[in-house]
Amino acid sequence: MNTKIVLFASLLAAMAAAPAAHAQGIRFGIKGGANLSNLSGDLTNEDRYENKLGFHGGVMLNIGLVDDGFLSVQPEVLFSQKGFTYANDEFTVAGSRFKYDGDVTYNYIDVPVLLKIKAGSVYFEAGPQYSYLLKVKNDFTGTVNGTPITQTSNTSNLDNVNRNEIGYAAGLGYQSEGGLLLGLRYNGSFTDFGKDGYQDADTRNARNSVFQASVGFLLPSK
Repeated sequence: MNTKIVLFASLLAAMAAAPAAHAQGIRFGIKGGANLSNLSGDLTNEDRYENKLGFHGGVMLNIGLVDDGFLSVQPEVLFSQKGFTYANDEFTVAGSRFKYDGDVTYNYIDVPVLLKIKAGSVYFEAGPQYSYLLKVKNDFTGTVNGTPITQTSNTSNLDNVNRNEIGYAAGLGYQSEGGLLLGLRYNGSFTDFGKDGYQDADTRNARNSVFQASVGFLLPSK
């Protein structure tokens, strides 16, 4: 079955989980913050890749499953920047010496559906996440055999990468009675970045790995 259908069906199921009689337990919210991302998995020359800063932001819907707010489901739709930074070192491929300095940015739409447990002002959350790759941007400068090169490219042909990604998210945070949220979260992936035949053998079997710090606000329920 198509992964997008599965994830959006999960989202609809989560939204339907709260009976109409408990509509006061449904709260809309917004959030945003910073990403610290890199690649994980079966990488060649792993030391070549370093952490990259990015941002995320979007909307969420918190659906209370019990009256006291202890247990809820929280689907979200977020724009999220992932990727990595090239380590500033030299390496050799097919007899040529390369030195890169720059980064690669993966722009995604993330749709996590999280089960959330709230104990006082502290909450814990975990659940599946569907991600869709919008664009890849590769910005670097460097040298090949000592000759300077400069390149900035927006990759529009993504036929050889897995644009649909299945992963997971888990985190914890603080939630005030007024709705202010401060959260820390980790996003991991079960899906390799490249398909069979992907040209970059170094990152073909790589997976996205992202730590997030966010600030958000849940509007009062009506």
